[in-house]
Parts: sequence; structure tokens; C-alpha cells
Amino acid sequence: MSGALKMGENKAYIRNTDEKGSINISEDVIAVIAAAATMEVKGVHSMFASYSKELTNVLNKKAMSRGVKLQIDGDDVIIEVHIIVLIGYSVNEVGEDIQRAVISTVGDAVGVTVSAVNVHICGVSLKKTK
Repeated sequence: MSGALKMGENKAYIRNTDEKGSINISEDVIAVIAAAATMEVKGVHSMFASYSKELTNVLNKKAMSRGVKLQIDGDDVIIEVHIIVLIGYSVNEVGEDIQRAVISTVGDAVGVTVSAVNVHICGVSLKKTK
């Protein structure tokens, strides 16, 4: 049995329960997994967050999940990813690759259904990273 519940700091948790007990997975964990999967996609320069969000993330030490927003409803998760794409890559292909990577990685790691991955291309970087 699984589902979502609210725990401390008004964070949503995915709860997996069986005869041995329960495993509660924080939304922050899911966001970090989604961000890591996104950064593995060719053509992604970096994650994007607004300056106010960025300052909040730094103060709260949540830089690993910046640029990712989640909506959790039971076992159903909708993920929003905000990125900067590298010049020279097809924006649509990068977006589709991110969708596939995030759905697969989060689904495998957490065991939830990712019903949608909305990719927001927030800018283009002229520099290629090494």
C-alpha cells in the first residue's frame, strides 16, 4: 500500500507500507532524483530557478533540487523541470529526452507513477560545458 501524506514542514511524502513497516520518501528526494536525471540529458546546460527561489534554496541548502517543482497526489506525481539548454541542440528533442529520463529514473527509484513531466526551457547558454 502506498500514498501521499504530509509530515513536518508541510512536505509531502510518498509512503510505502507493507507488513514490515513503512518507508516515507520526501518530496525533496524525488526532486533531487528528477534534477539528477535532467542533468544527465545531452543538451542541458543547467537547472534554472528565479533569483528569489535561488536565494531561498541557498539559504535552505536545497541547491540540488533547484529548478524542480512537484505536485504529489497519492502515487501520482507531476514534475516540472526548469532548464537552460545549450545552443546547438534541438529544444524539442532535449525536452522529450528529459521527459523520458525523469519518468524512468523517478519511477524506478521511488516506485511512483510520474503522470507528467512539464519541461520549461527558460534560456539558452552560448557556452558549451566540458
